[in-house]
Amino acid sequence: MSDVSPPARTAAVIPAAGRGVRLGPGAPKALRALNGTPMLIHAVRAMAASRAVSLVVVVAPPDGAPEVKNLLDAHALPERTDYLVVPGGETRQESVRLGLEALPDDITAVLVHDAARPLVPVDTVDAVVEAVRDGAVAVVPAVPLADTVKQVEPREKGEAEPVLATPDRATLRAVQTPQGFDRDTLVRAHATVTDNVTDDASMVEQLGEPVVVVPGHEEAFKVTRPLDLVLAEAVLARRRANDGF
Repeated sequence: MSDVSPPARTAAVIPAAGRGVRLGPGAPKALRALNGTPMLIHAVRAMAASRAVSLVVVVAPPDGAPEVKNLLDAHALPERTDYLVVPGGETRQESVRLGLEALPDDITAVLVHDAARPLVPVDTVDAVVEAVRDGAVAVVPAVPLADTVKQVEPREKGEAEPVLATPDRATLRAVQTPQGFDRDTLVRAHATVTDNVTDDASMVEQLGEPVVVVPGHEEAFKVTRPLDLVLAEAVLARRRANDGF
């Protein structure tokens, strides 16, 4: 019997089951075109660009898995890219859990990435993976805030909201994806935390486990509004001009 442990393998889970109502009517947000190519394809390519990522699991709308698989089959991906498409759930949290359940047993680290962050650079992906492999159970890329932030007392839409405090922005970060995790820790978080949370790292926080931050990147922004699409097109145009990408 060999005492050599199998090599660590990393998979990326991309929940892409949301409708993206803030971008207006039409196709789900992940399938909206960016420079003629669906955002989801850009996001899959961004994960596959890292040599550390062995598998990409795309979590499709519950009734749209065949369509998403056909979409992936129709677009060129790096030759070494393995991918799976699984149906998602009614919430992002449920969709991530279904993606986790589809992973092979030999996956030891997991990235969870927003399909709506199609332009994250490979250096950011690699930095997250490296931090997990160095022993962190949960890692998030993040950037400092440029704006002053106010804590307010929420009111009805359109009403003036009283300011309660002005946090020191030096201690604040805007969190991005991919977020990286020790697989067992993330599975335990999804089995334990029932709150509807906005990211997977906050679930790990609720377990009492440490979460660390690595530098994010300004191009890993989330495409949520029509103006974000314009910015993303500009980033792609600059990449083509500078790098031929």
